[in-house]
Amino acid sequence: MADRAPLPYDFLPPVPGFTVTSDDVAAGVQMTERQVYNSFGMSGENISPQLSWSGFPEETKGFAVTCYDPDAPTGSGFWHWLVIDVPASVTSLPAGAGSAADPQLPAGTFHVRNDYGTKDFGGAAPPAGDEPHRYVFAVHALDVEALGVDSEVTPAVAGFNLRFHTIARGLLVPVYGH
Repeated sequence: MADRAPLPYDFLPPVPGFTVTSDDVAAGVQMTERQVYNSFGMSGENISPQLSWSGFPEETKGFAVTCYDPDAPTGSGFWHWLVIDVPASVTSLPAGAGSAADPQLPAGTFHVRNDYGTKDFGGAAPPAGDEPHRYVFAVHALDVEALGVDSEVTPAVAGFNLRFHTIARGLLVPVYGH
């Protein structure tokens, strides 16, 4: 749609793509209440979806997983989830891996603070009546094992570092509106 914000990677240098799939969400399909925030007037379950990826470059040394809403009425979008330093041997995250209380992340992997201000998955919470928002789940294949940031950086700083270390990227873009 010409009147919608671009996807966050449209203006970065192009990189090869690979496949991202999920048992919980699908491209262009409305997410369920499981992936909806439980605040901001929403009453969802705030559970990160299961994600799997394949077809990334053989030279991949690590991954990062992010979720971004380019349609948020902020002028700068909204970061919902940032998972950094995922080992190259890991090709999936289970549903609920984004929980702050019980993160199911591989050793050495961590969350960066999202735009809700928490270090976990923050589900969908678009304003009522908005056209359904797009939630860009991205898996970034990296040329480094560790991105060189910690959990205190902003999403913008994490994104800056991802720009210079991403060698391929897989996207899965479900939607949510109410």
